[in-house]
Amino acid sequence: MSTCVEEHLDNEWFVVRHSGEIPEIALYAARHYLTEAEDGPRLHLSRDQWGRLVDAARVRYREIVLRDLQIDNRDTSIYRGLARSIANFRRFESFCRRHGRLDMQDFCREVAAALQIFLAAEAAEVAKGGRKSCINCTFTELNDFACRIGLVRESLPVSLRRLCPEE
Repeated sequence: MSTCVEEHLDNEWFVVRHSGEIPEIALYAARHYLTEAEDGPRLHLSRDQWGRLVDAARVRYREIVLRDLQIDNRDTSIYRGLARSIANFRRFESFCRRHGRLDMQDFCREVAAALQIFLAAEAAEVAKGGRKSCINCTFTELNDFACRIGLVRESLPVSLRRLCPEE
C-alpha cells in the first residue's frame, strides 16, 4: 500500500475514531470521501481497509456508551446521562446488525457491569442526601435497558424507581 493511500486511510480512521455521537455517519462519510468524492483519492477499499474503519466506529460507539455509565463523569461537561447511553447502545446494536460480524455479547456484559456500579453509587449518594439523582430516563426505559443487556431478567429493584423522573 502506498504511503499516500496509508495517509488517507489514517486520516479518515482518526475522524471516525474521534467522531461525535453517531460514529456510523462519520464512517460512511469517510467511505464516501475515500472512494467517491470528487476531491477525494477515489480509492478501492479492500475488505481489510474497510474493516479498519468499521472497527474505529465500533470502538467509538463503545466509548460513548460507557462514557455516560461512569459515575465520575456525572458532574462533567461530557456527561449526557443514562438516556443518551441507552440511545447510543441502541444505535450500536443496529450498527452491529448491519455489519453482521460484530458480536455484542462481551460488550453487553461490560455495559451491565458498568450500569450496576453506576446505579449502586447513584442510589447510595442520593440516599444519604448528598445529591439529587442525575438519572434522566424513566424507570421503564432503565429497566428495559437492564433487561436488554442482561443485567436483570425481569426487573430492577423497585427502589430504583425513586431515582428516575416520573413516567
